[in-house]
Amino acid sequence: MATALRDERALSVRLRDEITALIDRGRLKPGDKLPTEAELTERFRISRPALREALKLLEQEGMVTVVHGRGRFVSAAAAVRVKRPITCFESVTDMVRHFGYAPENKVLDLSEAGADQETATALAIPKGAPVVRLERLRLQGDAAIIYSIDLVPRPILPADLSALDWNGSLCELLDRCGHRPLASAATASAGLLPPDVVESHGLADFGPAFLISEICYSASGRPVLYAHDYHRGSAFSFSFARR
Repeated sequence: MATALRDERALSVRLRDEITALIDRGRLKPGDKLPTEAELTERFRISRPALREALKLLEQEGMVTVVHGRGRFVSAAAAVRVKRPITCFESVTDMVRHFGYAPENKVLDLSEAGADQETATALAIPKGAPVVRLERLRLQGDAAIIYSIDLVPRPILPADLSALDWNGSLCELLDRCGHRPLASAATASAGLLPPDVVESHGLADFGPAFLISEICYSASGRPVLYAHDYHRGSAFSFSFARR
């Protein structure tokens, strides 16, 4: 029975996930030939351009190899799978839930400001251009497990910021504004929370942190979010495959 993928935001990403799931479930094994483009287009009811983009993503991730004149095959590297790979883009809210947490998001500050040079460069906007700065904690019970600072270009948000729900997923909020992040360029480092943050919010017990800073892009390739997430070191671990 054909599976319909009708979400125009991220058809190629979702199809990549569908094919990856077939590999994970053993329906496709290393060395198996993928169905033809015509067969995949019919099966998932997806356009040829979106299909080709999904296949390109699979090739970039090493899941699929192309043998000229023969077709596409599941690669040997596809057998090397890890849970919650750090290279998988997802909202922080989704990531936290997959770790088994049911966090409460606490907004510490919501304000507008002019972009400093670092933020302007990250978001590809002029220095001083208006941005919205969102500062939050993710709490599991009484314990803070993530401290976040998110910066969003002001023009992509509605005029009335107070009408938006800042306690949920920021990716979903941006989606409702027509700018859902689908990919990011990220850096990761170990460290501690800034001393002023520790003092201001009573986070002396937070301990070592794993900081992921990322520039998130919409489907059009526009930077829509510059995020800094400090993950409590004792609460999270991340995995990756080496090929």
